[in-house]
Amino acid sequence: MGKYSIIDLETTGTSARDGRIIEIAIYNYDGQQITEEFTTLVNPEQRIPWRITQITGINDAMVVDAPRFCEIARKVVEMTDGRVFVAHNVGFDYGFIREEFKRLGYHYEREKLCTVKLSRKLIPGMRSYSLGNLCADLGIEINGRHRAAGDALATVKLFERLLAIDPDPLKLNLRGTLSALSVETIRQLPEEAGVYYFYNPRGDIIYIGKSRNIKDRVLQHLHNDTTRKALEMRAAIADVSFEITGNDLIAQLLESEEIKRHIPIYNRQQRRIGFNIGLFAKYDEKGYLCLKAEKLNGDKVPITTFNSMTAARNALFYLTETYRLCQKLNGLYKSRGACFHHSIGQCDGACIGLESPESYNQRVEAAIAPVKLDHDNFYLIHKGRSEEEKSVVEVLNGSYRGFGFFYANDFDGSTDFLHACIQRFTDTRDARNILRTALRQRDYEKLLLVEEERLNPVVN
Repeated sequence: MGKYSIIDLETTGTSARDGRIIEIAIYNYDGQQITEEFTTLVNPEQRIPWRITQITGINDAMVVDAPRFCEIARKVVEMTDGRVFVAHNVGFDYGFIREEFKRLGYHYEREKLCTVKLSRKLIPGMRSYSLGNLCADLGIEINGRHRAAGDALATVKLFERLLAIDPDPLKLNLRGTLSALSVETIRQLPEEAGVYYFYNPRGDIIYIGKSRNIKDRVLQHLHNDTTRKALEMRAAIADVSFEITGNDLIAQLLESEEIKRHIPIYNRQQRRIGFNIGLFAKYDEKGYLCLKAEKLNGDKVPITTFNSMTAARNALFYLTETYRLCQKLNGLYKSRGACFHHSIGQCDGACIGLESPESYNQRVEAAIAPVKLDHDNFYLIHKGRSEEEKSVVEVLNGSYRGFGFFYANDFDGSTDFLHACIQRFTDTRDARNILRTALRQRDYEKLLLVEEERLNPVVN
């Protein structure tokens, strides 16, 4: 018989770093019956947002005399010791409990099992794998939806159904894996989209990657012996951590940001930092659209960015030659008269007024189209880290601002709401390339175009 702790939490929000637990339910289960149970409200030591009260019915007055997490921490440790941590969307509940213990200076670690993932594997084809919809379709009654005890008991009943299909849901084949990582560590990795971090024995981050399935990708690394670099990195891996993102778009953006912040030794492609040179476009007094490579100053939004003036000027030379643009108008050739390219027949004379601004500007627009975002102001909404959550990416005034998460039921349709969810990240050429690809491949659920900054969304 197995030893499982089936757990559900209610919290003040979706972020374990900023939010706190307001209710917890733990049901110890041996594969046949519940052997021990514990449930209590928890004083989060912060205000409960109104939207959480609307969902759970739990308000500030209800938790004012409830125990703080530090007062129940020992009970949580003892009840879950030596047991598998089971939850519906386990990354959410496990993340909150680990963060609560981290605040107390205690490292909490348990083997995890997600009933969402297990349900998808063992009961394919369901219309939804949210706890409410899944239980409704399977005829499992939930007494007290969005309360810890009610949802946890429903998860117990769901888990019973899943064990009847597969009595050994934790089996894992690690033959051929050569690594310092323990079997328990690998088992606890989520089969979800996100970013993972490899550490050496000193605790330094040596590699950051992203995947639609973190566990599978880590296992691929551990089995990879195709290159010298792969073997060298595999031998250096002493630990792994992860951040669930809910979808591949957010994973790509977070991976790009984190690589530039940590500069891991085994990341080659995106280690470029210091994107302080921009390519700008502006009209001169005669109406010609001129391209210039200049340092970023925050006043103007660049078409794209570079990590050196040399790289920016090389790109500008390439565009000028490829699209028959004017060296003089693009600041690559100083002259009172025509540019050098005009003298050899590679410029149509915009520099001396022989070509009309309308004709010339069409080629400039064609030159910068591949590096421009398709829109200047928009939000991309995509699936989040749970059935109830969505992610959002923000671009305002042509600049990537960052991303965030929110409860789908809370969204009031306004871009002010979305703007308040955003965590600020760096606007880089890599981030823009990721967004440009997402727009063209429609890698999102909804695109909200903004006519004016954070006003009047148009939904596509």
